[in-house]
Amino acid sequence: MEHHIYAILIGYFLGAIPFSFLIGKLKGIDIRKVGSGNVGGTNVLRSAGALYGALAFFLDILKGYLAVIFVSSFGINAMLLSGSFAVFGHCFPIYLKFKGGKGVATTFGVFLAINPWSGLVFFLIWLLIVIFTKYVSLGSIVGLLGASIFTFFIGKDYWVIFLALALFSTLRHKENIKRLLNGNERKTDVVKYFFGKGKKD
Repeated sequence: MEHHIYAILIGYFLGAIPFSFLIGKLKGIDIRKVGSGNVGGTNVLRSAGALYGALAFFLDILKGYLAVIFVSSFGINAMLLSGSFAVFGHCFPIYLKFKGGKGVATTFGVFLAINPWSGLVFFLIWLLIVIFTKYVSLGSIVGLLGASIFTFFIGKDYWVIFLALALFSTLRHKENIKRLLNGNERKTDVVKYFFGKGKKD
């Protein structure tokens, strides 16, 4: 039980570090007041450019990954608990009055740390969908759900936790889903952004 308390605290307070907000500040931007207003890497990418966006993505992934690795000696249950609370912390950070991002990058980091193959499946699905549709939200939702289903098929009991995290992030995307259904979701050409030719569509 003591290990589980440590896992919750480590996961939450590490996950709650608002890297996207802090990186925006380096550029002189309050990420909550520009673009989509979301405290996440995609909004940093659109509002501050490729370098800052890449850094935000990396750090949000890293905190999910480290939340799991830091408690790995306590076993898989502690790892799942810490990873889950890292995602919760990212979405509801105490440092920003509990108004955070959607948890995709941090969930990706958790998947990578617990099962790298599941993380790879997420990334490949996300990348293909974003390249061909330019909908980051669609790639994120389908990627997380696809990685969870993959985890089920390779016989890992924790696929249920992965699915719960995927569904939690999907719920956080409810406004994006409405816009996707209505055909007015914002597109982001991630490839062009990282080659210095991105447009704010």
